[in-house]
Amino acid sequence: MTLKKLAKKICATLAAGVFGLTITFSALPAPNVSAFGFSEALGIGAAVLSGSAQMEQAKKQIDYFNNTEEGRQELYQYFREQQGVNEDPTLNSRLSAIMANLSNAVAQIDPSINNKPYLYFIASDESLNAACAMGHVMMVNTGAFMHLASDDEIAAIVGHEMGHGQKDHGAKGIKKQINKTMLAQIGATAAGGGTIANVVASIALTNSIAHGDRKQETEADNLAWEYILRTNYNPGACAAVMQRLAELYGEKSNSTFLNPSDHPDTAKRRDNYANKLYEYSGKHASANSGVVTVNGKTFMTVAATSSMSSAERAFFILGNIAAAYHNKHNFSEAYVQNGTVMLGAQPIIAPEEGDEDAYTLAERLNSIK
Repeated sequence: MTLKKLAKKICATLAAGVFGLTITFSALPAPNVSAFGFSEALGIGAAVLSGSAQMEQAKKQIDYFNNTEEGRQELYQYFREQQGVNEDPTLNSRLSAIMANLSNAVAQIDPSINNKPYLYFIASDESLNAACAMGHVMMVNTGAFMHLASDDEIAAIVGHEMGHGQKDHGAKGIKKQINKTMLAQIGATAAGGGTIANVVASIALTNSIAHGDRKQETEADNLAWEYILRTNYNPGACAAVMQRLAELYGEKSNSTFLNPSDHPDTAKRRDNYANKLYEYSGKHASANSGVVTVNGKTFMTVAATSSMSSAERAFFILGNIAAAYHNKHNFSEAYVQNGTVMLGAQPIIAPEEGDEDAYTLAERLNSIK
């Protein structure tokens, strides 16, 4: 194998792992050969390094991508080239607003984001997916905007990715896997006349690097919740987007969008968020299968719309009620304003076709709140 071919193979295989973590919806396809030669990046030249030297060089490259502005920009440009970019001005304006809102929320918890702001873009892929790599390099697929009905839900999945980013799951995961895997394979590979490319290819093939573990996914979910609470997005969106995924791909069946060995069941993640909403409401409100209850009594059975199921939409209504209780608006009377049921200053629901009328819902809310 020539040095040029070796460099290309190393780059292609390691780049598959560089993404670190996808949002839980799917593993990104392995990128093609990078525009920059990985042999030069690692500085290995034509020499075959020892196992410990290989690991040290790989870790240095990970740190370069993760912690230097030059490396972050290289990684960002590389992903844009490989994944394709959707330049639609409307979608990009929406994503920019979401990133600004969430970045401000993250900074309230973790000011380190100010030193390493996210580099993001909309990928042309039409599958429902988003990903955050090392270096806070983030992409949101066009498909996320196609499959999700609101910016609140887009914010929920982006918040999840930022949770991965703030905890440095991408770089930590790769370094951990290199340690575990390379130590086991270096000896056999060297004895067989192989190169680092064989080891890196093996790591990439295990698909361990390109996914988070359950603990990391749960941590990212919980951080997304905290970020959303510090924005004006509906806190019910976190549960709603999991309900959407459960409906698309099954509550337990991970299909091609969820890796069963790495990620908690979608239903469990939805229920985790639903419980957070219950707690956020002061244990006054909940939702299950499209039925919203307040103080143990049915407030309404939510109608489905063309863009949301009854169950998905119910979590948005629950989010509004939970916010109303959390902010003490429940001490005010429910009333109707311009067709929307209000509880104090908090909008609760603008009834859709199939829902009960606003005045009936306001009267019922007053009787059970």
